[in-house]
Amino acid sequence: MFDLRHYVIRRKFFKIFGASFHVYDDSGRVVGFSKQKAFKLKEDIRVYTDESLSAELLTIKARQIIDFSAAYDIVDAVPNEKVGAARRKGWSSFIRDSWEILDVNDGVVAKITEDSTMLALLRRILSNLIPQTFMLKDSAGTTMAVLRVHFNPFIYKLSVTIEPNSTLDPRVVFGAAVLLAAIEGRQSG
Repeated sequence: MFDLRHYVIRRKFFKIFGASFHVYDDSGRVVGFSKQKAFKLKEDIRVYTDESLSAELLTIKARQIIDFSAAYDIVDAVPNEKVGAARRKGWSSFIRDSWEILDVNDGVVAKITEDSTMLALLRRILSNLIPQTFMLKDSAGTTMAVLRVHFNPFIYKLSVTIEPNSTLDPRVVFGAAVLLAAIEGRQSG
């Protein structure tokens, strides 16, 4: 699954508590299922191979209960080891959503930024009428992936395209995309 260069993360429509997401490959096959637990003080998102929840792939957990610039550890569930983290850029995310991608030692290796400040401001006014696009760039400014929200007033759908030259761990990109779908999708949906 982590070898995919393009996939779509789609929120389940009828989910009252928590959130669930299916991950689809290019042919429309379900290749992953993410479940976000409801009523947790600390964010806890699990990614499985499917809805049976029998094989866990990734765990994404907030480090603190409430943190304006929250950091989320991305853990490969099979060897149970941290592969990286994503940290929300607190104040700058008020205007334009911004995240830092961290390596296993919490060094910044990439950033995820909303496409434009003007569109970001319009989105804050018009809600989800203008879909978001996020650019994932490494520290040199090279685009590693593009994450694009598709307009749909009922179902949140995020497509992820990883560039062929990407040097980032695909598990970290995947974990960051699921986190983005969970956090940003909750704000716009």
